[in-house]
This record gives sequence, C-alpha cells and structure tokens, in this order.
Amino acid sequence: MSQASGAAHHNRRQRLREIVGLLRSGVTRVEDLAVAVEVSESTIRRDLAALEAEGHIDRTYGGARPSGPYRETRLGERMRIEVAAKTRVGAAVAPWVEEGSTIFVDAGSTCSRLVEHLRDRRDLTVITRGLEIGLMLADSPVRVLVVGGEVSTSSHGLAGALTLFTLERFAVDLAFLGCDAVQPSRGVGEPTFEEAATKEVAARHAGRTVVLAHAAKLAVDAVPAWAQLPPGWTLVTDEARAARLDPFRHEGVHVVSVPD
Repeated sequence: MSQASGAAHHNRRQRLREIVGLLRSGVTRVEDLAVAVEVSESTIRRDLAALEAEGHIDRTYGGARPSGPYRETRLGERMRIEVAAKTRVGAAVAPWVEEGSTIFVDAGSTCSRLVEHLRDRRDLTVITRGLEIGLMLADSPVRVLVVGGEVSTSSHGLAGALTLFTLERFAVDLAFLGCDAVQPSRGVGEPTFEEAATKEVAARHAGRTVVLAHAAKLAVDAVPAWAQLPPGWTLVTDEARAARLDPFRHEGVHVVSVPD
C-alpha cells in the first residue's frame, strides 16, 4: 500500500469512528452526519453501508442508528470532533464574562474551548462540574471551585446528590452549559437523569443561561433525559440555517450563530 493510499485509509477509518460516535450521541440523519464530518451525503451513505456490513449500525429511512441502546460519546472522542466549530463557539462567548463575575462552566469539550480564553482572568470565579475544566484552570489566576459528585466515565463530569446539594447553595452571573442534544421547547438533553438535573439546577441559579452546541447537537432527539431551561435562555451555535434556528427563536430563545 502506498503512503497516499495508506493515509486515505486511515482518514476514512477515523471518519467512520466519528460517524459511529455521532450516531451514538443521537445524530442520525444523513444530512446532519454529512455536515458534522464535512463530507458529501453520498460519501456518508457509502460509509453507513460499510458500517452496517460490519455490524456496527442499523440503517433507517434517511439515516442510521447505532446497534444497541444510546451510549454517550467519550470525552476523548468528543475532543476530536467538530474542533473548529467548538473553538468558534467558545471564542464567541468568552467576552461575555465580565471581571469580578462568578460563572458556572459545565463539563465537556465545547466548554473546554471557552475556558481556554479565561485562563488569564484575575478577577473571576469559576464553578465547574468538569474535572478537565478544573485542571485547565488549576495553575491560572482564576478562582476555581469544583463541585463534588460521582464522576461520569464518559464525560468526566460530576453529577448526583452531592453535586445538586452544592449547586443549590451558589448563585452565578452566567451558566455555560454543554449538552448531548438541544431542542427549543425541551431544553438540553443528557444521557442520565442525574446529569440533566445538574444542568437544570445550575441554570435555575444563574442570572443568564447560555447553551454551547455545535450544529449537529440541534439534530439529536434520542437522548434519555432532558433539562428544562429558564425562559429567555441563549443558544450559541455554528448552525446558520434559518430552518434550524427559527424554531428556537419562536420559543423565545436568544440565538447567536457563529458560522464558519
């Protein structure tokens, strides 16, 4: 095998792994998968046929679903998916964080992109449920409070009774939430009730709630649990299509689009 053909094979296998990860996170339609991994819909259909032949997925009308129940994508996989989109989203909201404020930052890959822009702040308190978020800020001037709880093996986020007990005792200026899915009326979707409840409490105690979600998250609806958000919450996304964003606006969500 030549060097060029070997590289192409590696790139395709990497793309197939990303597709399976997206399917497991709830992105199931061909057009959404094509946008997420930046290839044509015809390429996605060929990839899905190959994955089905290998027994990884089941084809459906207009898309596919992973074999077996919903599974949250592991953080390591998420960090490699939609990097440019997540970077734009994180950079867009960083200026909203004012000096002297207290904010909640969720666990997850998109929230980590936001935190990259906060490391040099000297008058800022960050409350987080993300182990990686805490470590990213550990040697910075930022005051960091990591809430307790049970560690998710997939997201490395903390959740559970101890997390809720802690968050109930704080008030924050801004709550930045990641998600596995986001919908106009249901709020944000999560793999477990405990994680959904954590986001709901964090949002309830925030002056403003901001959801960070790359475009593929707007197409997910197969997650098990949902967190209802306060009226007037904000969605920041790289999605630009009016057909996808208008339903959020009609529900009173403030939408900020940061397309490529």
